[in-house]
Amino acid sequence: MPIPSDAELAEMSTDDLVRLGNRIDDIEVVSDRPRFPVPGTRAEKRAERQVAGWFILAAVMGLAFIVIFIAWPWEYVSPGQEGALLYVLYTPLIGVTLGLSVLGVGMGVIAYSKKLLPEDLTIQQRHDGRSSELDRRTAAARLVQTGQQSGLARRKLIFRSLGAAGGILTAGIAVAAFGGLVKNPWKEGDESPLLVTDWKSTNGERVYLRKFDGNPEEVVLIRAGDLEPGSMETVFPFKESDRDDPEHLAEVVRSADSPVMLIRLRPNVTIIKRAGQEDFNYGSLFAYSKICSHMGCPTSLYEDQTNRILCPCHQSQFQANEYARPIFGPAARPLAQLPIAVDDQGYLYARSDFIEPVGPGFWERRSS
Repeated sequence: MPIPSDAELAEMSTDDLVRLGNRIDDIEVVSDRPRFPVPGTRAEKRAERQVAGWFILAAVMGLAFIVIFIAWPWEYVSPGQEGALLYVLYTPLIGVTLGLSVLGVGMGVIAYSKKLLPEDLTIQQRHDGRSSELDRRTAAARLVQTGQQSGLARRKLIFRSLGAAGGILTAGIAVAAFGGLVKNPWKEGDESPLLVTDWKSTNGERVYLRKFDGNPEEVVLIRAGDLEPGSMETVFPFKESDRDDPEHLAEVVRSADSPVMLIRLRPNVTIIKRAGQEDFNYGSLFAYSKICSHMGCPTSLYEDQTNRILCPCHQSQFQANEYARPIFGPAARPLAQLPIAVDDQGYLYARSDFIEPVGPGFWERRSS
């Protein structure tokens, strides 16, 4: 068949381009009819309201997600305390509202295609190779024709509800992605949360190493002789002033930057210490942050024969007898080391907080 020139293509209407494209692509239109041949019927209006209803639901749920994400009480409250129920509901509510918003948009699009788009049945032969400019122009014309036949421009209710749902859902996703950056984590300077952990002493009070057995109200302090050579114990910070505060005791063990691995190396192990941290250990006892310097996973595994600390998430390995430097995997920084000492009664305590941020690296990190 003759191929029209660019000038002839420019003068063709959408319907002409569609018919031309069908002939070129060997497309046979078996049937093609609008869902509602007579515009404005009650059935059509009812279908429009059903579609718009899904988009309105998406918009309302997206708006609810934004409000809950920003304004709902999200800080931890112990069970039984006032506000505990609101805290427990925070995560389910943001999950349900965002999920319903996404569901509303999806169901609205599906309902629109099934109830309002024209019904057509076409058969096309498959052709290999890249489409020509003519094919692309005619395919674009088909899309334009479908949009015109769908009547979206004249369906104001659907058009507006879809715009509201899409806009609010986009705003909700943006809030979820960047909402945590609204607050400045550095406004407190050296006392900013990312630079300070619960191992920091307050008013000179000692922070002891505490063993946790599952009961947040039971306090078991660690002595230097409690660990066998080649063993490891997970410990948490404890201040005597917090003994009668069960809420704070529970909060400390749940804190992301609190867990520390207390490791007692075997005798005759060669030890290499990090510059500036030569006195952070107590004998063969070394205390390292349990938070991996790669992605923040818990480095829960210790292999005493090789003195290696292993992170099960991405298989990073750290050499415990060489200041926990990374020797395998994606981690690029050593685990932060906690300086420890022993008091007159033999209990281990932290001489100070970590001198560097724990966990994954970030651009404000002061040491490598």
